[in-house]
Amino acid sequence: MLRIIRNKRAQNFLEYTMLVVVIAAAIMAMHQYMQRSINARLKQVQQELDESRR
Repeated sequence: MLRIIRNKRAQNFLEYTMLVVVIAAAIMAMHQYMQRSINARLKQVQQELDESRR
């Protein structure tokens, strides 16, 4: 019986670890797209400000 409980705990730990890894990978992948989007928006704002000064 004790062996079954240990196996379930190990399985739960492994499942949560895998979940954290998947979430971390998704955040890292999303970071690249968000960074590109933010940089594009900042460039657009900068161009608009430059044009308004002329």
